[in-house]
Amino acid sequence: MALESWLIKASVSLKSTLLNSWRRQEKAPQVGVLAFEIAGLMSRIMHLWRSLSDNQISRLKAETITLEGIRKIVSNDDSFLLSLACAEIAENLRLIAASVSRLGQRCRDPSLWSFDRIFMEFVKTGSDPNNWVMSFREMESKLKRMEKLVSATSGLYKEIEILSDLEGGLRKIQSDRNSNSNSKSCRAIDLHQKVVWQREEVRYLKESSIWGRSFDFVTAILARSVFTVFSRIRLVFSIETQWKHGSPLTRSFSATVYPSSENPNYSKPLMVKSGSLNPNEKLCNKPEKLLNKPKFFYTNSKLLNPPSSTLGASALALHYANLVLVIERLVRSPHLIGPDCRDDLYGMLPNTIRMALKSRLKAYSKSLSFSAVDPSLAGEWSKALERILQWLSPLAHNMIRWQSERNFEQQNLGARTSVLLLQTLYFANQEKVEAAITELLVGLNYIWRFERERNNVVIVEWRGDGEFDG
Repeated sequence: MALESWLIKASVSLKSTLLNSWRRQEKAPQVGVLAFEIAGLMSRIMHLWRSLSDNQISRLKAETITLEGIRKIVSNDDSFLLSLACAEIAENLRLIAASVSRLGQRCRDPSLWSFDRIFMEFVKTGSDPNNWVMSFREMESKLKRMEKLVSATSGLYKEIEILSDLEGGLRKIQSDRNSNSNSKSCRAIDLHQKVVWQREEVRYLKESSIWGRSFDFVTAILARSVFTVFSRIRLVFSIETQWKHGSPLTRSFSATVYPSSENPNYSKPLMVKSGSLNPNEKLCNKPEKLLNKPKFFYTNSKLLNPPSSTLGASALALHYANLVLVIERLVRSPHLIGPDCRDDLYGMLPNTIRMALKSRLKAYSKSLSFSAVDPSLAGEWSKALERILQWLSPLAHNMIRWQSERNFEQQNLGARTSVLLLQTLYFANQEKVEAAITELLVGLNYIWRFERERNNVVIVEWRGDGEFDG
């Protein structure tokens, strides 16, 4: 009886072992159509890593935060500007990590299932039980692999579009009853062959791109990259955390990211050292998902929430950027300004600028005791407008570029530049920007009057010459 019981247990154990072995050997489900979303995540990870290179960080400190426009209308505090850059990079990483966490739910590896918990613990304490943080050389090697996968996936996307067009054309020919049967047959055969070849090309690219990879494979790459990028952020911005363990990327770095308390717009430091946070304060992105996150991500998200004095808070940053670009084109070509153009430009102006412009033009017209046809005064206005546009225009262009890069259709596989929010009009002081735009409009009005009256004088002289000659 004991022998029979032992044989039954041994049989069950053997079946269980064989079943588990079969499950491990079973082909894992492929990523499939989610390949394009995952390629977008890889592109964003690669962009973040490159933005944290020594050259880019040096450029950020030596060039970006010293731009005249940033100093005039955003802040002249180096520490505060560096904290904004760190906050935006950290927030981008948090959003990527959230996407990786969702992918982890489709994986077989238990550590990838728990990616969110493991990553948040890593942010809090530096604990890395799976040794996911890579060395600099390992990360660079991983980047090359991701580049190949993203490139193949981008090619797959294009080939799928071509295949869709070919199949649509074939269906159209087959359903066309009016065309000649012989001609129709030849075209259908030719197009059908192209469809067959294109399907083979698509099949090959599916196997060589992210499409044919398993969720465990791509999620493991992304998970390790997220850990490594965070370690790099901590290093280059010298963020002090409660980490108990070192990092493979650790080395001495003297940068600081704590904003000065003298800054008029922001008074809270990047890292909150003590005290409780008010859960009712408005956050940039989904506060309900941030309350349970480490203080690092919580405070960075808060820092990206602009104060009421900025264009970002009033949701006018993009509109003002477009307005500056329109004015810039008109300043370059004042002879193109017509009645319709003036009406369109005036229609773009918010009430605050309209009132300020009306007041300035009224006072300015009273002070003019001479004709607008004054080349000297027109030249002075032209130089003044050029000086304003020299520092204001780059921020407006950056605002357009920053927004377009985050367009849903472009962010999947498209490359990004290193434009940060602090380089745009988002954190710009609204009162200062409106004063600059008003000044541009006053000068543009004079230059327009100068061009119009000078043309009128030329026309009158030309007509007078014509009458005299006659």
